[in-house]
Amino acid sequence: MQRVDFAKAAPKAFKALIGFDAAAREGLDPDLVELVQIRASQINKCAYCLHMHTTDARKAGASEERLHMVAVWEEAAHFFTAKERAALALTEAVTRVADGGVPDAVYERAAEHFEEGELARLLALIFTINTWNRIAISTRKVPGTDER
Repeated sequence: MQRVDFAKAAPKAFKALIGFDAAAREGLDPDLVELVQIRASQINKCAYCLHMHTTDARKAGASEERLHMVAVWEEAAHFFTAKERAALALTEAVTRVADGGVPDAVYERAAEHFEEGELARLLALIFTINTWNRIAISTRKVPGTDER
């Protein structure tokens, strides 16, 4: 059962996060955005966000086969472009930042595929999905409810 409705209880914080999220997505490939959000949500074990983003990816035309491979993207590299793999590696490093930071090699790999502004927005996207995951988990959002 949901603990608190964050959007209603903290509307200014919620709106600020919505704005940050929208700014982060600007200019990023929508398929890449969903992959990043799916992978972070898997790592964080956020069922609410994982349900939302896999649903969104399906609606946008992502194949079931590819969605199933996100969790094991390194072993299933041929399903993803080099740019997507770089973004997924960065997503994992930032999401698990407490486990040793973001290694230079991971950052440099991403920098090879994303120009500076795009890389900054990718980082912002990773920050926002991790925040959304923490909100959904902390407030016990129920997967499949009140999603866009």
